[in-house]
Amino acid sequence: MRVKCVLCDKIDKLDDFLPLAKRLRNRPIHTYMCDDCHERITYRTEERKATGSFQLKHQQKEQDEWV
Repeated sequence: MRVKCVLCDKIDKLDDFLPLAKRLRNRPIHTYMCDDCHERITYRTEERKATGSFQLKHQQKEQDEWV
């Protein structure tokens, strides 16, 4: 299966029997990101977390012990 990275437009080839290929085939909303772009985003996110000013939009609420 040929796939295209959404960020850098690099075309890769995936084995048809991989779970990722099946996910991309059956659910068009899922997108593919190449390993280079994924590593770059991970690295930069970790850098922002290290600054201390990084906050997630959806933070988990604490569970009430009575619930």
